[in-house]
Amino acid sequence: MNYSQPLELTGIISTLDTFFRNNLTPFWATFIEGALILIAILAAYAIIALALIYIERKITAFFQSRLGPNRLGKYGVIQSIADMVKILIKEIIQINDVDKFLFYAAPFFVIISSVLTFGAIPFGMGLQAVDFKIGIIYVIAASSLGVIGVLLAGWSSNNKYSMIGAMRSGAQFVSYELSAAFSLMTIVVLSGTMQLSEIVENQRYAWNLFNGHIPAMIAFVIYLISGHAETNRGPFDLPEAEGELTAGYHTEYSGLQFGFFYLAEYLNMFIIAAVATTVFLGGWMPIQIKGLDAFNQVMWYIPSYVWFFAKTGVLIFLSLWVRWSFPRMRIDLLLNLEWKYLLPINLVNILLMVLMVLAGWTLSDWFPGLFATAP
Repeated sequence: MNYSQPLELTGIISTLDTFFRNNLTPFWATFIEGALILIAILAAYAIIALALIYIERKITAFFQSRLGPNRLGKYGVIQSIADMVKILIKEIIQINDVDKFLFYAAPFFVIISSVLTFGAIPFGMGLQAVDFKIGIIYVIAASSLGVIGVLLAGWSSNNKYSMIGAMRSGAQFVSYELSAAFSLMTIVVLSGTMQLSEIVENQRYAWNLFNGHIPAMIAFVIYLISGHAETNRGPFDLPEAEGELTAGYHTEYSGLQFGFFYLAEYLNMFIIAAVATTVFLGGWMPIQIKGLDAFNQVMWYIPSYVWFFAKTGVLIFLSLWVRWSFPRMRIDLLLNLEWKYLLPINLVNILLMVLMVLAGWTLSDWFPGLFATAP
């Protein structure tokens, strides 16, 4: 059944596309649409990063019985914008004895990595810049570029603290990227596709988290742990351990260059939560129950992008809760957790998912009348 969706943006997008196609040559129509998409991605990138910085400050203050930002604007909502302006006008200090080309290139690797990944996320119905058939592989590959920038920043800075922080980050990222990738591939086995839009559509009546039950839940938990470690958030923030390494791999950076690292850290946190939402929690798809058309219609009145950001927001809050609840781990314990526990569990778990799918033990197989996507 086709439900009414009055607040979706697909109508506006379709109208713009029709207008450009009817009034411009195919080349210029494609060029202008591509430019508008790029501008929209960069604008969303900046807005989400600034919003996350403010939200984390407020949540952190709540955990620590403080007020947090409260001076600029109502409840301090303009504080992040003021900080952005401050970073933009700060002097970029010229450091002696650095590898200048690599030193200045490193922040761009970090930013480009997060922007490329950001563009593949389906934020709502029709709100996806690129929708590759190998979307999962693309997300894993694009997000992996960030560690190159971190390693270049540490090596080119000619600073022992920076180098140690970069080496820690490289070891941590490469280690936990394996578990994150295997967790996503577990759901690929369940869904039968790597295309993110199809993965969302397949969760119309049952989220993968529940459709795959035990293996999917294990993969979900491991993905959240691995993603938290990849983004260098506490208690896995060893590359930036201020008590040992000053500021880690970006110790020598200032001004806009430091701002790039700062923004990328928050966007990576959002990307991890957004990918988890897309793959495990139904993405932008509203809660649907087969046969209850009136209930489903009410759910569709809530725009798909609201569903997406609500689910993602819950996972971001969980990430912040973990950050401020546990002490920092030692580097050896951090790597032991991955190589001795998470990776072996993941390998067994993906095999378990293969056997479960072949045996037809998913919820959609057991109760097709309730959970199967096909009518």
